[in-house]
Formats: sequence, C-alpha cells, structure tokens
Amino acid sequence: MMIETRKLKSVSVKKEQKNKGAEENMDQSSVKDRILEATIVVFNQKGLKFTMDDIAKELSMSKKTIYTVFRDKESMFYAMVDYCFDKIKDSEREVVNSPSLDTKERLKKLLGVLPDGYKDIDFRQLYMLKDRYPKIYKKVEERLENGWETTISLIEQGIKEGVFRPIHITVVKTMFEATLEQFFQRDILIHSGISYSDALEEVVSILMQGIIA
Repeated sequence: MMIETRKLKSVSVKKEQKNKGAEENMDQSSVKDRILEATIVVFNQKGLKFTMDDIAKELSMSKKTIYTVFRDKESMFYAMVDYCFDKIKDSEREVVNSPSLDTKERLKKLLGVLPDGYKDIDFRQLYMLKDRYPKIYKKVEERLENGWETTISLIEQGIKEGVFRPIHITVVKTMFEATLEQFFQRDILIHSGISYSDALEEVVSILMQGIIA
C-alpha cells in the first residue's frame, strides 16, 4: 500500500512538473510575441535607431526580462523579420482560402497582401539593413525569394483558365522580387515620398495589367 501511494505521488509530481513546463513555454512564447510586436511599433517610430530601452518603455517591461528572450538588439530584429513574414503568410492563406474571390482577384490580393496591422509600417527604412545588419538583410532576401509555391500555382491556374496570358512565371517572379529588393536596398521611396504600401499596390497593379489576357 505504501509503495502504491509513493507511485501515485511520483506520478502526480511529474504531471505537475510537466504542466508547469508547458505553462512556462506558453508564457515565454507570449512574451516573445509581445516583444516582437513592440519592436515593430518602435521600428516604425524610430527606424533602426531604436534601443532596448525604447522596447522596454513601449512594453512597460524591464530590460532584464527582454534579455531573457533575446540576447541583443540584432537577434531581436532578426526574429522580427521572420515574425513579420510569417504574419504575411498567414494573411496569404486567408486570401487563398477566400471563396468569394476569383483567380484574378485572388492573385492581386496575394501579391499585395499586408496584414492590417502592418499597412502603416515604414518598410522603406529597411534599406539601411544592408550595411548595418547584413545578416538580417540576407534573411529578408531569403524570405522574399522563398514561399512562392502558392503564387506560382495560382498563376498556372489562371493560365489554364485563360484569364492570364501564357507567360514565363520565372520572369514574373524575378521582376517582382527585384522590385521589392530595390525598395529595400535603396532609399528611393523615401526620396520620392511614396509609402511602401502605396508602392507595393502600384507594382502589383502594373504586373497584373501585364499578365491579364
């Protein structure tokens, strides 16, 4: 009887430890997301000049807590790139799964998609990444160049339906990527007084006009 009681206690302790670990992981993930959202806000206000103090102030959180999640500003900014692109991918899935859109509308929205909370972010300032944070800029390039499977499939579908001209998809992909990379490599949008969202909308419009049958 004593052995059985000990076994039950041992199982109970292990279960409590497992639940506690799950809660801590959940809390850590929640804190990480909060920090990244704050990073986006502060980046939009101050560009790359933001500091960890700015993040802490935005969150009303101690820098010590932030440093338990990110070791420095660069690692935080690196994570922010993936976080932003993952959110964009989430929005892309919503577009693709929308039953109210035809193929042309779906492709147009897919190419120009920005999550609602990101439409006012000043992505134009990313041009400064190339010299100051080349590793992060490389990450931006990688995310721009990858994840095209859904878009390519949609263009192929449109060609079969006869709504798009029989174009070389590689050319369309290269044109789109190269244009966005130019926005991120240089300060042309800032000098021209064009917001990133407006520039993206115009690029998509020009591209769509060129492929519609």
